[in-house]
Amino acid sequence: MTTGWSVETERICDAAIIERSRHEPDRFADLYDRHAEEIHRYVTRRLGRETADDITAETFLAAFRHRDRYDLTCDDARPWLYGMATNLIGKHRRAEVRFFRAIARTGVDPAIGSIAEEVTERVGAQSIRRQLADALARLNAGQRDVLLLVAAGGLDQEQVAAALGIAVGTVHSRLHRARKKMREALGGVNPTDPAQREGNR
Repeated sequence: MTTGWSVETERICDAAIIERSRHEPDRFADLYDRHAEEIHRYVTRRLGRETADDITAETFLAAFRHRDRYDLTCDDARPWLYGMATNLIGKHRRAEVRFFRAIARTGVDPAIGSIAEEVTERVGAQSIRRQLADALARLNAGQRDVLLLVAAGGLDQEQVAAALGIAVGTVHSRLHRARKKMREALGGVNPTDPAQREGNR
């Protein structure tokens, strides 16, 4: 499905690509080229490498099938794609919890560039990976979706709301609760705050 980049493709927004693909289906490959790696990385962070290829492919297949429903006033298709990927991940909730619990049990994270790995690198402490993975496994599905769309997907709260089809206030509430639970699981320390890390050494 890869077509390669052109100067024109780099300039146009996602909405324009999707609109063109409605009449020229092959143009949808430009959207895949633009975002597949990022979506694959997000799925890998949540389910591991074994499932990421399939979920990423399913995400873009679903997006292609539903491209006629895309809101063309939204230039950036990332929230839409992340929402589809998150819905597909939702069908693998047990696998996701098992994935994080395995990391918590062994301390070994099989995902390349996983969120646990990223935080571990910042903190510089091997034990934090287990605590973080265990805390992620204990979050409810809604809280985990919101937290990881922000932390692993890089979406802001409005984009998360669009991705999940929920109110921004709901995103804020879930994110607040998820962050609180994560801090509690890590002994009250925010692992991304250097000042807090220094104070606890």
